[in-house]
Amino acid sequence: MAEMVRILSYNVRSLRDDRAALARVVRGCAPDVVCVQEAPRFFGWQRAASAMAARFGLQMVAGGANASGNLLLAGERVRVAAAETLFLRHQRGLHLRGMALAAMSVGSSAFTVASTHLSLDLAQRREQVGEVLGHLRGFAERAQTSARILCGDFNSHPDTAEWGRLTEQLADAWQVAPAGEEYTSTAARPYQRLDAVFVSRDVTVVRAGVPTDIVKQADMAVASDHRPVLAVLTL
Repeated sequence: MAEMVRILSYNVRSLRDDRAALARVVRGCAPDVVCVQEAPRFFGWQRAASAMAARFGLQMVAGGANASGNLLLAGERVRVAAAETLFLRHQRGLHLRGMALAAMSVGSSAFTVASTHLSLDLAQRREQVGEVLGHLRGFAERAQTSARILCGDFNSHPDTAEWGRLTEQLADAWQVAPAGEEYTSTAARPYQRLDAVFVSRDVTVVRAGVPTDIVKQADMAVASDHRPVLAVLTL
């Protein structure tokens, strides 16, 4: 039987903003899974990440410092079969990037979900697209899950070559079933889309976008420097 799953992708800027507003935004979206970018990753990061998850009413699954700030959280409906964290290939002088992946299920529907945050450097970012897609595909094959969900801050726009490469293999959920608003950055004055949820072709997108019809823009404006992307999917 097909299951409906709510996936939230959110760059939380290392919890440097209004944490109460952040919790209201996340709880208002009622997510089954949250793919976090820029989660706490320095001294005491595990305690900080665990406290964040508790404020959201969720549990930590994988990630944090060992995925360069990418973190997966899940609700009580979700069962986790396997998880993995990794660093992307590093280039001296540039920020170390990573990825957190997990094989999950809701009811009888299984899927692989991943959170990543690509480089600000154009050349490195283009290389990372292929690397991230390869890791996602390989993990899903090992976990024997055909449904794949890739969330993140891609530091690029929908008209770029790297975005085009992503959509060669995965569907941009906003393009399939847009709901709410498109722009994710900046949270206070949105003018561009850097954040997205991509899904494999066997996933049905019910709705995707910045959930302005569900949570208050006033909260999103102070919760982080990015706005979240909520994707409601049928698996």
